[in-house]
Amino acid sequence: MMCPDYPAAPRSDTVDVLAGRPVADPFRPLEDPSSEATRAWSRAQAEIFATAAAELPERDRFRDRVAALLATGTVGAPVWRGDRCFFRRRLPAQEHAVLVTVGPDGAERVLIDPVALDPTGTTTLDDWRPSLEGDLLAYRVSHGGTEESETYVLDVATGATVDGPVTRTRESPLAWLPGGRAIYLQRNLPPEQVPEDERQYHRRVYLHRLGTDPDTDTEVFGADRDKTSFFRVTVSHDGRHLVVSASEGTAPRNDVWIADLTAGPPEAPILRPVQVGVDARTGAHPGRDGRLYLFTDHGAPRGRICVTDPATADPGPESWTTLVPEDPDAVLEDYAILDGPELGDAPVLLAAWTRHAVGELTRHDLRTGARLGPVPPAADGSGPALGSIGALVERPEGGCEAWFGWSDYRTPSSVRRYDARTGEVSVWATAPGAVEVPEVHVSVEEYPSKDGTTVRMFVVSPTPDPDVPRPTVLYGYGGFAIPMTPGYSAGVLSWVESGGVYAIACLRGGSEEGEDWHRAGMREHKQRVFDDFHAAAEHLLARGWAAPGGLGISGGSNGGLLVGAALTQRPELYAAVVCSAPLLDMARYELSGLGRLWTDEYGTVEVPEELDWLLGYSPYHHVTEGVEYPAVLFTVFEGDTRVDPLHARKMCAALQTLGAGSRPVLLRAESDVGHAERSVSRAVDLSADTLAFLARWTGLSGRTAGGGGAPGP
Repeated sequence: MMCPDYPAAPRSDTVDVLAGRPVADPFRPLEDPSSEATRAWSRAQAEIFATAAAELPERDRFRDRVAALLATGTVGAPVWRGDRCFFRRRLPAQEHAVLVTVGPDGAERVLIDPVALDPTGTTTLDDWRPSLEGDLLAYRVSHGGTEESETYVLDVATGATVDGPVTRTRESPLAWLPGGRAIYLQRNLPPEQVPEDERQYHRRVYLHRLGTDPDTDTEVFGADRDKTSFFRVTVSHDGRHLVVSASEGTAPRNDVWIADLTAGPPEAPILRPVQVGVDARTGAHPGRDGRLYLFTDHGAPRGRICVTDPATADPGPESWTTLVPEDPDAVLEDYAILDGPELGDAPVLLAAWTRHAVGELTRHDLRTGARLGPVPPAADGSGPALGSIGALVERPEGGCEAWFGWSDYRTPSSVRRYDARTGEVSVWATAPGAVEVPEVHVSVEEYPSKDGTTVRMFVVSPTPDPDVPRPTVLYGYGGFAIPMTPGYSAGVLSWVESGGVYAIACLRGGSEEGEDWHRAGMREHKQRVFDDFHAAAEHLLARGWAAPGGLGISGGSNGGLLVGAALTQRPELYAAVVCSAPLLDMARYELSGLGRLWTDEYGTVEVPEELDWLLGYSPYHHVTEGVEYPAVLFTVFEGDTRVDPLHARKMCAALQTLGAGSRPVLLRAESDVGHAERSVSRAVDLSADTLAFLARWTGLSGRTAGGGGAPGP
């Protein structure tokens, strides 16, 4: 694959003055997707990519293999309402998971099939919640990848739609009141009530009564909050307590209130503060035993569980009593309360943890919090496994069982059931498709970062230890407290099966070691994330997993920013880069997509010191003329309302125009899909293109049995 002839990108002499500092933006015209110049340039990029992709020798093989490994299908944990359960499942031939319900008689029905709603496959089921009685179901769907949800309600018995659409409900909670006649929702204000560039923001909590015009819904909460606020709303199973949480953007803190719904109308609940103005994340859950459970990192960066009396006049932090204390080495992720009559006077709290990103379970005395022992998450009772535990699900009316998802690098999604009476874990459901999964080896390696901090990395490989250097992909994210936990990946398995190594680094900025680990890689500390990533690459080379010239990197969204910074800071270290849905122009990231939600993570150009942070690493501003950059593939999605494709367009133009140009810089743009969920066939095509590109530039082929390094010209 030779370097193609690139089209001339539309340019300008734009120079912004930010905090008294001139900031050049030569490819500003590419921010306008509707201009003829941008359209012509994008068409030319599409032709270049199509030609280059057709020449990738491993593309068809990867497509076939990824598709085969995804034929496992998926299954999700059940949500119970009495003797009826609801869960998502994707059969091997299905493009999207469907929502299934099973009644007391064991009869199974599909309630929602996204493809039945839209045969094009571009509609996604974003969220769903049965009513407290289980006879109604509220659900959110969006179209074309936009994530701009509409909410509907259907009758579970008949499948008939009984309410909706309620529009502007992106990321909305679905909190039912008893009786199924009203539901709390989060909605954006009507577009005519806010500035045009702020229509993604300005949310409120409303009470919507079924069968009424949503425009007449009662606004319950949010008018005095910042325009970037998101709200979470829950109603206790007995319908007595309302809990409201508010957070600004993606800030690692929130405010929480509780109301007794018997003390006032649901349209005007009397909210009392549980946590306000505290720099911590806290979730509140009214228990069936009359206690309010607090899951918090307040005073405990790795998490703890506290209790208080929800009826007290001031249920704030001063009233909290620690039930399950912080673990110095593990991060608390979730808990379930098992207090059914079957357990008598021995109710159990089941806690899920991650220890260096690997899932663990423990059981505790619910009354005292005393730790009773570990619970092996594997159903065969085997010892520790490098896997991940999904959300813990209990029966809302109480019981002795909890359900959770389980996956590791070789195990497709399954659902496990824990029985507190026996302490046993069993398999409740497995992925519906039978697939022969290749044998791979997974290890956890430690390495020092630039400042001496120990960082961990999962290495998935054909051998337990390095035998010969192999074509290697390094993946990372490092932001927003999102941990890199083990999980089944058809792409990773396809790569390793072909003879390569795939490494996933647990960088600062994630939450693998708790909130302190997150904050160590955000704002003014963001460069530490990139240093952790470079150090991971150097470790793979030094250990003999990878060879010079045979190391590719991959990341998406915030991970796209990561690999964008990596390719501009250490271009000699990497052979190939896949940069997906990335943030790259950090001087203007706040002006498009959901950028204003992320200022707590990155900083803002409106503060001179923070502008210096951003420009210190902003990939677009560090493309240097004449530098030999790695081969780069940008992948963007035109329905993406989180990260605007303008970032990749501008960075692509900068690299094509200024780079030395011996290796290709390609742009793959996809319509009718967005930042998150997509159909299986689209996921297969994307994975095939990115893996084949990485294979071409790291030297991997289907015949690679070992070795590898710099590919030929």
